[in-house]
Amino acid sequence: MKSYDVVDFGAPLKPTEKPTPKPQGSEVLLRTLAAGVCHSDLHIWEGWYDLGGGKKLTVRDRGLVPPLTMGHEIVGEVVALGPEASGVKIGDKRLVHPWIGCGACPVCRRGEEQLCMTPRFLGVQKPGGYADHVLVPHARYLLDFGRLSPAQAAPFACSGITAFGALKRVGAAIFREQPILVIGAGGLGLMCLSLLKALGGLGAVVADIDPGKREAALKAGALAAIDAGAADAVKRAQEAAKASIGAAIDFVGASATARLGIDAIAKGGKYVIVGLFGGEITLSLPLVPMRAITIQGAYTGSLAEMKELLALAGAGKVPPVPVHEHRLAEANAVLEELKAGRVIGRAVLTP
Repeated sequence: MKSYDVVDFGAPLKPTEKPTPKPQGSEVLLRTLAAGVCHSDLHIWEGWYDLGGGKKLTVRDRGLVPPLTMGHEIVGEVVALGPEASGVKIGDKRLVHPWIGCGACPVCRRGEEQLCMTPRFLGVQKPGGYADHVLVPHARYLLDFGRLSPAQAAPFACSGITAFGALKRVGAAIFREQPILVIGAGGLGLMCLSLLKALGGLGAVVADIDPGKREAALKAGALAAIDAGAADAVKRAQEAAKASIGAAIDFVGASATARLGIDAIAKGGKYVIVGLFGGEITLSLPLVPMRAITIQGAYTGSLAEMKELLALAGAGKVPPVPVHEHRLAEANAVLEELKAGRVIGRAVLTP
């Protein structure tokens, strides 16, 4: 099999030939049909996260050592089954839920494997979709994606489930009654707008520094799109909402966007941070209880949430986001485009 691997952090991915794995036990081997390119991949590829104040968290600190095969948004066709595998058959096309835990710890037992302290995430700790084949440990992580094409379906494995999980943490009691603020109009932000519409949300004001992405947000149904970099961005967001902002979902996760999200929400509101751009903020602690705000991190979503999401998407209830297909051999160029902020919607690699 052929893969495109991180062999040195920050260096171009290296095309690598290796033996195609043979599934053992409950394992299932897929031929990759589509693999999304995610901002999380940029951090793994570059090798570090910005913690603010000159501090960094390296990818090695997370236990990730090259060579690494990235790609956690995977759709593939079943080509081989281990002797104990069941639930799928040769030729089935499935989306892979990549957020796989140890299966034994308390969070895994309650169905939140994405929070496992000893994860086996595909495309992170285990080889992922930047390859022509992917090995999945059990068929329960293989999901039907209905009428979607493989390229349309792949982003749901991270972009979709992350936006869905963030909206779940906001809660329907808020997003159906109050407008929310969505910070960042990349693939995640646009996916969030689609899901908000599918879930009966009142609507969202979108903030982004890129005029092209603000235009894409308006086309996707945003109530308004404001410049996140404006000095009066908080005022602009609140005025555009025409009502108190019940929550902010930050798909960027930078110091400035955190400040925007926290300052823009109403009393009792929620600020949900998803993005990993990096930085730090200083909070006036008395104002947190006085405003009764919630500050929460959101990390992808559970297998149960993925099934719920795909039921919506597979039934055609989620408006599509722009998807740009590229050949697997173009992985390096696509990562560079994503790093430069030139991808509107989602980029997907195909064989």
